[in-house]
Amino acid sequence: MKVEQQQVGTVDVLTPAGALVDQEAESFSKLLLERIKLPNPRLVVLMQQVSYLDSTAVEGLLAATEELADRATSLKLASVPPVCREILALTGVSGRFSFFEDVQDAVRSFL
Repeated sequence: MKVEQQQVGTVDVLTPAGALVDQEAESFSKLLLERIKLPNPRLVVLMQQVSYLDSTAVEGLLAATEELADRATSLKLASVPPVCREILALTGVSGRFSFFEDVQDAVRSFL
């Protein structure tokens, strides 16, 4: 799985591409948790290229959200495709995330 990593000011923007399922979901979850362990983590996941999420991906996103909440910050999701947003809603976890229409709004929310 390809994940582009970009630094926008003090914010890490991760852009996964493709379906986050099986091994790809596990790899992405590990990457998220690695980034969270850095000092003062500020993370945005730009999801415009994600076509599908499985339960492993949802669990990884939740684990990252909980870990960040313990550090008084949050995970921001930007440009979430309708299919992925519906998966998060159907699993009852969409209320645990901050959604933004584009990456600039998500990055600005940290200011």
